[in-house]
Amino acid sequence: MEHRDLGRSGLRVSLVGLGCNNFGMIDIEASRKVVHRALDLGITLFDTADVYGKRGGSEEQLGEILGPRRKEIVLATKFGMPMDDSGAKKGASRRYIMEAVEASLKRLKTEWIDLYQLHQADPETPLAETLGALNELVEQGKVRHIGCSNLPAAQVAAAAAISRAKGWAQFVSAQDEYSLLVRGIERDLIPELERQGMGLLPYFPLASGMLTGKYKRSAEVPVGTRMAVMKRLADRYMTEENWPKVEKLAAFASARGHTLLELAFSWLAARPCLASIIAGATKPEQIEQNVAAVNWKLSPEELAEIDAITGKP
Repeated sequence: MEHRDLGRSGLRVSLVGLGCNNFGMIDIEASRKVVHRALDLGITLFDTADVYGKRGGSEEQLGEILGPRRKEIVLATKFGMPMDDSGAKKGASRRYIMEAVEASLKRLKTEWIDLYQLHQADPETPLAETLGALNELVEQGKVRHIGCSNLPAAQVAAAAAISRAKGWAQFVSAQDEYSLLVRGIERDLIPELERQGMGLLPYFPLASGMLTGKYKRSAEVPVGTRMAVMKRLADRYMTEENWPKVEKLAAFASARGHTLLELAFSWLAARPCLASIIAGATKPEQIEQNVAAVNWKLSPEELAEIDAITGKP
């Protein structure tokens, strides 16, 4: 397993990370098999969030499963999404951050979080208040490094400026959607991450399954798959614009003796400032496929051909 620097944090993370969003939705024994296989294959970045698994379930399962092996990994979680129906437990105020981190630490059965990430922007809280609270957590040793997710480039730049001016801990990473079919962050966000020396952690690397090769334009959506269960995802990805791209990408990979999944992962591995590819799994076999999928080293000519197929933003 290749390991890379996570921005300027000093942390080293596996090129393939484990997204733990399915934990708490599947039973703990199924999660345990996934975690243990990931550890066996050299995955060191485990990414979860307080809201995953029906609000708390993912962190609880992960804390239960890891035990003494917690020290072997870079444990990342997030805060900010609603954790109750009243709207009281959400956001990025200092008051809520101090409450949220304690709850996450308890569920994860750990004394520290390696990467604590703001899950989404909070328009009701000044950015300086959020960053000040996160800096307190770093100074207390409860959090080693901080990151952000789903922030526009302008807010990433503003956060960096505030933290530098105050001498506070800075965001070391950004977690955002990025794949062969969703390349919008290349316009503004990736250049900003490079300016700030931040690492990129892409989620939905397979466009919610569209880039696995299991969906065909002319065939029924397989029963029980994510696209079958969640119509909003099918409506978003199974579009007249995407189908020709997927078919051409599949043919491109096949002509070179590779799968579409291998192309999706290996293309991401070649992107600027990428640290680790966050990929979820519900079965150990999926972990094995994901780890094997990053071994294709794409040439500049191949990357140019892929750009011609997908279109650069």
